[in-house]
Amino acid sequence: MKTPKMRLSNSVIAGLATLLLPLGALAASDDAQKMHKLYEENCASCHGSDHGGFIAPGLNSESLKGRSPTALRTIIMAGSFDTLMPPFYGRLTDDEIRGLVKHLQTTPKQANPAWTIDDIKASIKVYVKDESALPTKPTYEIDDINNIIGVAARGKYGRGSGSKAVFINSVTHKQIGEISTGTAAHIIDYNPANPRWAYVKNDTAEIFKVDLYSMQIVRSVKTGFNGPGLGVSRDGKYIMAGSYVPHNAVILDADTLEPLKTFELEGIDPDGKMVTSDSGMVIGTPFADIFAIALENAGQVWVVDLKEGFPVTKIENVGRHLHDAFLTHGGSKLMVASYDDSIVTAIDLNERKIIKKLEAGCVPHVGGGAAVEVNGRTLGFGTNFGDCDKMVVSVWDLDKMEVVKQVPVSGGTESPAAHANAPYVAVDIISKDRRARTVQLIDKKSLEVVKTLDVGGHAYFPEYSADGKFLYVSAGYSGDEVVVYDSTSLQKVASIAMESPAGIFSHGRVKYMTRGLSPDEFENAIKMKGAK
Repeated sequence: MKTPKMRLSNSVIAGLATLLLPLGALAASDDAQKMHKLYEENCASCHGSDHGGFIAPGLNSESLKGRSPTALRTIIMAGSFDTLMPPFYGRLTDDEIRGLVKHLQTTPKQANPAWTIDDIKASIKVYVKDESALPTKPTYEIDDINNIIGVAARGKYGRGSGSKAVFINSVTHKQIGEISTGTAAHIIDYNPANPRWAYVKNDTAEIFKVDLYSMQIVRSVKTGFNGPGLGVSRDGKYIMAGSYVPHNAVILDADTLEPLKTFELEGIDPDGKMVTSDSGMVIGTPFADIFAIALENAGQVWVVDLKEGFPVTKIENVGRHLHDAFLTHGGSKLMVASYDDSIVTAIDLNERKIIKKLEAGCVPHVGGGAAVEVNGRTLGFGTNFGDCDKMVVSVWDLDKMEVVKQVPVSGGTESPAAHANAPYVAVDIISKDRRARTVQLIDKKSLEVVKTLDVGGHAYFPEYSADGKFLYVSAGYSGDEVVVYDSTSLQKVASIAMESPAGIFSHGRVKYMTRGLSPDEFENAIKMKGAK
């Protein structure tokens, strides 16, 4: 671990070495630094600080091998309709774009930079020193704090004034607050034990502790360089955050954001290789004082006990390229998507072992989870991330852990949404062309697509309001609004403008861990589990 003194010494050495470079080499070095800065300011929040990819593909000499510089320049200038990438023509000069293309095609994927527990601690910023002086109730009109919906707005270029978390009253559909996140907001989570606190994580791994009563940031901390993983413990005392860059995770004190322990993410993958790993999902559960974290590349799920030392139980051979997951059965079972195996793996968090691996179509994705009670059985829904030969939404019986049906849909899908009071399971279509504007509605009883909504822009991340009366959908790039529908009639009732809205997160999620099961059903599941 480097101390500040050692870092200063290294920087002095680097400066002396620069002075000794020939003028041509110095100019080349200056150009490289300029292009690296351009990359960091315009590309890294999506494509990864290490050039290895994040929410968008890696951009490096290996991944771009054989690609035409002209084609790459055209994509940067014009953007890509089937993604969140906007046109950079007018933002960057032609020389900058040409230089950036050359930089990308000659720069290898970078080694993981260090970001230690000391770096995390040093990054903490305190905006409100005396939290006891904060208001004791919301400073705006709202009947129930659970009616808050938070939207992660990316901003047109993934940074700047449009990058923020926007909070909406889902009864009136009016904005009630916002906080700036600097770079694109990615995830919003809520404290299960104290309704006033929200936690927002952006694409450069900064976490903001937000007071929902006054709609202001009280603290922030930087936990890495990229990585969306974020979870809050059931008692509201701890946060766990995972990173793509570097390959680690950290447990924080939820009040102070002080780091308590870091974990190096590495292990034996399903093919027997020792690898370091990106962090996939991180999730807390009402079932126990634990966190679960998926190691994307190692194919493992770690269960971390929230007691002295934070001991880890490692569940191996879960699948290849793990990503997202959702909870069921009162939070005691975890359904984990494995991209490369076309399966979803069910894990018993009590026994800490794999229950079963279920067929899930190609490149399975489960988003924040969706489950419904139909005719006495619990059905879970999983989407498929990308265009496949067979484009379906998988439906599983979560009690028997078996496939019920694979529902044909019009394209690749990303995030399912369900609610006990709404008749439909909504899935966003993320395929290329005009299909990316649409959301399809699956009838909970017939398990058939019965309606397609043309939302406009990129239709992403459907989410029901806490009472299930309204369906919120982001209309992203080329849309710049969140569209609200009546969940039964599917008539459009409202629109809220913002730059490139993405993930939508209902505060009602703190009442149930699996979207689609009512609070009563969720409480009953917990009681039944306790009675066994």
